[in-house]
Amino acid sequence: MEARLRMHVQRLSADLGERNAFRYQSLESARLYIEQVFTQAGYPIRHDTYEVSGRTYRNVIAERQAYQAAERVLILGAHYDTAPGTPGADDNASGVAALLELARLLADFASEPAIRWVAFTLEEPPFYRSRLMGSRVHARKCRQQAERIAGMISLEMVGYYSDRPGSQWYPLPFMGWFYPSCGNFIGVTGNCRSRRLVRRIAARLSEAGELPVEYAAFPLMPGAGLSDNWSFWKEGYPAAMVTDTSFFRNPHYHRPSDLPETLDYSRLAALVAGLEKALRRAAPISPTPSAP
Repeated sequence: MEARLRMHVQRLSADLGERNAFRYQSLESARLYIEQVFTQAGYPIRHDTYEVSGRTYRNVIAERQAYQAAERVLILGAHYDTAPGTPGADDNASGVAALLELARLLADFASEPAIRWVAFTLEEPPFYRSRLMGSRVHARKCRQQAERIAGMISLEMVGYYSDRPGSQWYPLPFMGWFYPSCGNFIGVTGNCRSRRLVRRIAARLSEAGELPVEYAAFPLMPGAGLSDNWSFWKEGYPAAMVTDTSFFRNPHYHRPSDLPETLDYSRLAALVAGLEKALRRAAPISPTPSAP
């Protein structure tokens, strides 16, 4: 697992480097790599396709069509673009790597709700929190099609950890009284409307026992909506972010130094193992029998 995660991060960040609207060919190469990995795991691929300034951008959607019994959908997503000027190993090749490996591990698992895997484009500035964010496009489409979305989980920067005291800080001063000073845990956060989803994810990750877990979902929580989960809040869906807490821990955030060698692949693999266990606790269903 560690080797596969490292391979994905290496390909996306070191080999392709900066990937965004200003480095369009690298962004497209990242998309094609993601599609290849999904396809090798047995998933059919579809897209949310849209244009910005004469160029085409695509969310990559992997979803098994063989299981028709589930009426609701749980979306797991990660953005594959980077901010200008950074190769984005943690932000967000780490999230994409986790997404790809979870999809591979759960390729034959059918559950209620069904799981949809989405790699989002254009999360970073200048599209951040605009209608052109890939996740915003997908969330709007879910609402327009009246899809029953049980929840959305955003994998946003999940590879940087530190055991050094004082390596973790928080957006509100009082949080340091209740949360660890070492950045060696995985965080789960969301808005108030998503607090049940946040607690459920945190509880299942804690039960999996692979990594220490901390969670927060309270009014006006700074930083809770800094990724693709925000897009789903805008459409009224519960959504949570699973994160290493980004710039509240990682000094390489949005810098050229956000490189593959700064990540902890052992803990990233532990997170994937914990998420797999957590997701397998969803109610399994049997595939719909094929017509004779």
